[in-house]
Parts: sequence; C-alpha cells; structure tokens
Amino acid sequence: MLIKEFRIVLPVSVEEYQVGQLYAVAEASKSETGGGEGVEVLVNEPYEKDTEKGQYTHKIYHLQSKVPRVISVLAPKGSLEVHEKAWNAYPYCRTILTNEYMKDDFMIKIETWHKPDMGDQDNVHGLDKSTWDKTEIVDIDIADRSCISAKDYKPEQDPAIFKSEKTGRGPLGPDWKKELANNPNCPHMCAYKLVTVKFKWRGLQNKTEGLIQKVEKRLFTHFHRQLFCWIDKWIDLSMDDIRRMEEETKKELDEMRKNEEVKGMGVEDN
Repeated sequence: MLIKEFRIVLPVSVEEYQVGQLYAVAEASKSETGGGEGVEVLVNEPYEKDTEKGQYTHKIYHLQSKVPRVISVLAPKGSLEVHEKAWNAYPYCRTILTNEYMKDDFMIKIETWHKPDMGDQDNVHGLDKSTWDKTEIVDIDIADRSCISAKDYKPEQDPAIFKSEKTGRGPLGPDWKKELANNPNCPHMCAYKLVTVKFKWRGLQNKTEGLIQKVEKRLFTHFHRQLFCWIDKWIDLSMDDIRRMEEETKKELDEMRKNEEVKGMGVEDN
C-alpha cells in the first residue's frame, strides 16, 4: 500500500472552490467521454449518515483506451471498468475507486480536506504517527509549466498566462504563492488530497502502485489548472445552477458515449 498527500494551493476561497470543483468535474467528464468510453453517472443524490451529510455519487469509468495497449488486449472483458463512489461532505470529501475484476486486491482512496491556508498544515487527516511518517508530501504548483507534458499542454489552460476578466486574478507568476500569502485581499485555499493505493499482484505491486500515484498527480495537476482558467465560467454560478448542470451533463455523457469518438487524456509514453 502506497500513501501520498498532494497539496494544491489555489487563488480561490474554500467557498468558491466548492462550485468551481463541481463545474470542472462536469466539464472534464465531457472531454473524456466518447466511443463507448468515458464517464457513466449511475447515482447523484443527497446522503446523510450519522453526523455527516452531503452529496453521494456513483460513477463508472470505461477505460479501454486509457491503459497501455498490452493491458487492453490481455485484460478480460469488463476488467477495464473502474467504479467510483464519492461522499462529498464539503469541505471534506471521500472518494473510493474499485474494480470488480480485482475485487479486494485493488483500491484507490482519495480523502480531501479543503482548508483556507497556503498548504502549510501537517497531518490534516489525523493519521497515526507511523502512517504519517511513511506518507510522502507532494506539492503541486498549478502555474509550473514543467509539471505538464507537451501533449497535455493547452495555452488557454495555462495559469501562468491566464487573466480572469471577472475577478482580476492571474496570471500567476513564478512567485505567485508568496504574493498570495502576503495579500490579505486575495482569497486562497489548499486542497489536501490523501491518496492511498492498494494493488495486490505478485511481482507488479510496487511498480503499479507507484504508477497509479503518478497518474493521480497528473490528473490533479491538469484538473486544477483547468479549474482556475475556467473561473470566469463558474464564479457567478450557485449550487442550484450546479445541480441543474450535473443533471444535464449526465444525459450528455450517455449520448456522447454512444455517438462520439474516443477522446481525452491517453496513456503517457513514459
């Protein structure tokens, strides 16, 4: 089992991020769906359990072209589907990804705390000392072009050159985090994402768990660059607007899987 904590600082408030995240998830799902692949939303509804309440979602990711070709050829039918169950009790969120073929031998758990700080808190998830000592901290700078591969890069989704017309935020220069920390008038927050990966397969466990963590870092980086650069599209939306958008997106995704070509982020070469 491999555990890492990714810290993503953003020039938005915790309250703003709640809307921005849900907007970006819906939009990103569309860009990954087509040709029978992509995102299928099964459930999206409120939940309440003990003292926790929020929004529960159950999605299936159809990933045939998102894995190396040798795996897609050898894998049994249905084994390249990942089920994602998420409990969004914002500002805390918990997401668990499983695979019916691998059953208990595969699990990705992503626990996120959204805090109004600059990513300088330790152990916000309250891990025991032995687990925390083994947890690697990974800081993600959304304005660092070197964190994005050439094939993932899009100028319109580059926080280093984007400027928001509605909020005046951006572009984010080399010292943007220091400037943000010293500016009491600009909102900021950090998403602390604790990622636990389990992949039990003799001879492949360590390599595969490391690869999955690398993929998670790539996804987090790409997603949060998009989120910030889309701020003018979501900054004026309410949660009611988001719920209506999610319902419309579910119908769109069903149609896109049937009628459009395969698209989205493929497998990196290295």
